[in-house]
Amino acid sequence: MSTTSATADLPELLYIYDAYCGWCYGMSPVMQRVQADFAGRLTVSVLSGGMLAGERAEPIGAAWSYIEGAMPQVEQATGVRFGEAYRQLGAAGRYFQDSEAPARALYVVRQFDAQSRVLDFAHAIQQALFSRGEDLNDVVTYKPLVRALDLDFEEFARQFALPETGAAVRREFEAVGRIGVQGFPTIILRAGSQGYVLSRGFQPYDVFARNLQDALKQVAEEQAGG
Repeated sequence: MSTTSATADLPELLYIYDAYCGWCYGMSPVMQRVQADFAGRLTVSVLSGGMLAGERAEPIGAAWSYIEGAMPQVEQATGVRFGEAYRQLGAAGRYFQDSEAPARALYVVRQFDAQSRVLDFAHAIQQALFSRGEDLNDVVTYKPLVRALDLDFEEFARQFALPETGAAVRREFEAVGRIGVQGFPTIILRAGSQGYVLSRGFQPYDVFARNLQDALKQVAEEQAGG
């Protein structure tokens, strides 16, 4: 779950998200700004939570009335927009939402040692769905996203399909569950053996950055005292 040894001495910001989480769609641009503004002071890791995995996977029609009602609130609070193609996908009701497929995609990109770009890829997955209404279950959907990172799509597709990748992703879902995550997004600052929950749900950049600044200061003081 951790980052490479080169950055092991930096605090790690765990962004626990799900590709199908609308509030995460709004939070990801905040996290991209955080990653840029706090570069050199922390690393950002993205974990997939499995919100709609296993028995919870379902056709979009099962929850569309809730999703449709929540979209204006997400747009107003976060500034992201849900595209017409996604709205049509939801209204049709047949599209099958399964968190495992996009989590596989994210896991594979991590294996390419593209840690600094994982967050951008996570948001690109959500743009494919929520803006363009694309099928996250189809590996071809990820082709332009993977190539935008200058990664080998054929190797990506091979790893995406491996049973071992599915098993690793399901272990990731279980690990998130053991952390005690109840909803998405959840963001945790991890420094050594300590963990600080900075957000349960969406926060605007200014609020989140202030909380993060305070937490980093606390970490520094505790490490100096230790």
